[in-house]
Amino acid sequence: MPRTPTHRYEDPLDAIWLRTAERVGLRVSRTDDAYASTTGNGELLLAKRAHLDTDDCLAQMIFHELCHSLVQGEESFAVRDWGLDNETNVDSPREQACLRVQAVLAGRHGLRQVLAPTTDYREFWDALPEDVLSLRGEPTTVLAIQALQRSEKPPWAPHLEEALEATRRVAEAAAPFAGKEPDPGGLAPLWSGVTSAPPRHPSLLPGSPLSDAARTCGACAWRTRTGKCRQAGKNVRAEWPGCERFEPPHDCQTCGACCRAAYDCVQISARDPVRKTHPELVERRGPFLQILRSGDRCAALEGGDREPYACRIYDERPKACRDFENGGEHCLTARRRVGLSL
Repeated sequence: MPRTPTHRYEDPLDAIWLRTAERVGLRVSRTDDAYASTTGNGELLLAKRAHLDTDDCLAQMIFHELCHSLVQGEESFAVRDWGLDNETNVDSPREQACLRVQAVLAGRHGLRQVLAPTTDYREFWDALPEDVLSLRGEPTTVLAIQALQRSEKPPWAPHLEEALEATRRVAEAAAPFAGKEPDPGGLAPLWSGVTSAPPRHPSLLPGSPLSDAARTCGACAWRTRTGKCRQAGKNVRAEWPGCERFEPPHDCQTCGACCRAAYDCVQISARDPVRKTHPELVERRGPFLQILRSGDRCAALEGGDREPYACRIYDERPKACRDFENGGEHCLTARRRVGLSL
């Protein structure tokens, strides 16, 4: 008597990432007509298995596209191909930012090789340093940091992190059975690329893959004099190794975040001496007095474009600027807003 199946087999990683795409707001369809594309109405088109490279998998492709959405922002779900130009190289920086995001998120779970991209940008990926975000201020790093900030908010959170954690568990279980030997074609099993995930930092922030003895909480810009970490919101010990968000003390002349797009005005009081010393920089807006803006920055700010930032009225700057603390809470906010800090 013929048997009637009651269930269908689904690859575990396919199940994880197809459901994750749905939870984020995408329905996945397989096609013969495109490698990867979005329609702008909630559909993600991915090539069928026959069109993929040997080291491609559905999980990796969905993950890569979700990283694109992180770089482009939530509004990109309503635009074809995330709003990217796939015909020219004009959006190459955004592709590179996507790969930085992908490397950080995968690296937190020891999956940087398992979920690596297989596009023409693989050479860029392979050249990424262990500290993917080390070039702070570099345009693709700025885009990546802003994307990582989005990953902690809906519609991506908590689904993306849950998918990566589930993938790590599957990968760790499969790795001992995969072997290390390449097949007759010289290809090693992809599962052999699973690495140990960096341990969680004692503060509960993501741990760092780096083992530099100089990167300690005591040397971090975000630890206050009283021992509190502004990133974690709790006390940390000076000798602890730095977490993923470790940063050395900042040089204001290479940052300038507080005087740029982080804040849209500097209000001053009627008694502030700057009104008399630099009246040309003061304007009234309704009931308030403020320093003039030049585009998205303070009119008194000089430098940028690879030149050190400097305030041309530094010795006579307003009280609000004098009270601004390097490494303080507002400093962290400013750097986050311009993509310099996680």
